Amino acid sequence: MVKEINLNDKLPSFNLEATLVNTCKDSDLLGRWAVLYIYPKDNTSGCTRETREFNEKYSEFKSAGVTIFGISKDTLASHTSFSKKLNLQFPLISDPQTQLIQSLSAWKEKSMYGKKYMGAERSTFLVDKDLTIKYIWRKVKVAGHVNEVFDKYRELVRDH
Repeated sequence: MVKEINLNDKLPSFNLEATLVNTCKDSDLLGRWAVLYIYPKDNTSGCTRETREFNEKYSEFKSAGVTIFGISKDTLASHTSFSKKLNLQFPLISDPQTQLIQSLSAWKEKSMYGKKYMGAERSTFLVDKDLTIKYIWRKVKVAGHVNEVFDKYRELVRDH
């Protein structure tokens, strides 16, 4: 059983394939703020909308010194196609074994049409320059979420 991840925990160690950067590991995030958002599946309506909204606000995040990473259990090939289709400016991390997703406590039992199954819970993590998780959103609703993440980053930086 994986330990539940909480605020002020360190980002779990990982080394996974990703679009744009080939591989992405936790140490790549050192020295800058990062947003890691976990979504269930490439090319589904909510995930496409969320990813598109992060991409639309990418330059604001980048100007503020924040990098963005999308994470799902989809394959690198699926991510590459999804990334090209949306013309993404940030990497998508492929986690087919759900190693990172599980270590971020975002692999949950879900239910659809009365059937239970395991899947990624839409979650977002705001991580500081020292890889400390400063804010967690669980069961994310897509509408307004990207602006909420950006506003929370601004608030946390202002308070330091």
